[in-house]
Amino acid sequence: MVINTNISAQNAASLLQQSSTNLSASLARLSSGSKIVSPSDDSAGLAVSMKLGAQIARTGAAQSNVNNAISLNQTQDGYLQQVNTALTRMSELAVSAQDVTKTTSDRALYNQEYQTLGSYVNDVATKSFNGVSLFNGNNLSVTTDSEGSTFTNLGVNLASTSYTAATGGNISSLSGAQSALGATETAINQLASDRANIGSNEETLGYYNNQLSSLSNNLSAAKSQITDVDVATESTNYAKQNILVQSGTAMLAQANSMPQSVLRLLA
Repeated sequence: MVINTNISAQNAASLLQQSSTNLSASLARLSSGSKIVSPSDDSAGLAVSMKLGAQIARTGAAQSNVNNAISLNQTQDGYLQQVNTALTRMSELAVSAQDVTKTTSDRALYNQEYQTLGSYVNDVATKSFNGVSLFNGNNLSVTTDSEGSTFTNLGVNLASTSYTAATGGNISSLSGAQSALGATETAINQLASDRANIGSNEETLGYYNNQLSSLSNNLSAAKSQITDVDVATESTNYAKQNILVQSGTAMLAQANSMPQSVLRLLA
């Protein structure tokens, strides 16, 4: 029996230190809700979770871009619905102005309304969405995923001759009314095509939006498997480590008291 070197106490202290470290780690996981409190907990898992987290963030940004593009298209169509009403009325006025029972002064009244509606359509052509022109005819490249892939959002050009020929018409004369009627019919046909393109844009962007939403959920689930703590399992581990710390402390006290038995030999 020796006094200077208490192997039992050293072993007990070492085991107690391990249990204390494990208890602290378990407590940190439970309080943070994460299995990876420090890189040493799971270095590979940390690397993968960081990549997944970055992709989730980029996916969220892409989804925001898609939603904004959908809003832009919806705004465009809202204006074009009113343009359709205006052009329909303009075509009606062009036909009414061709009535042989109408006088020149009657046609002048029809023309006044026609010009007002034409000015309205021309004004709509200048509208914008957050500073981006709605009707300059430019196609827009909408980011649709976390890697920067894009979808071509077809534009609408209200300044094209298909529209300006109608808005610039004059129905104060019989010949002018006949010409304006053809121009308004062309404009209405173009408007129908443009609204169909907007509908196609919205439909496709809706698919992209649903795809991004599903991807984001799946990525979050994958990241959760790596980083999120299982509270039930970790609570069991915490209880285990807590018991080990308490028993280790008691055993260390016992090991430290063992050299006192030497005094009996010296008595």
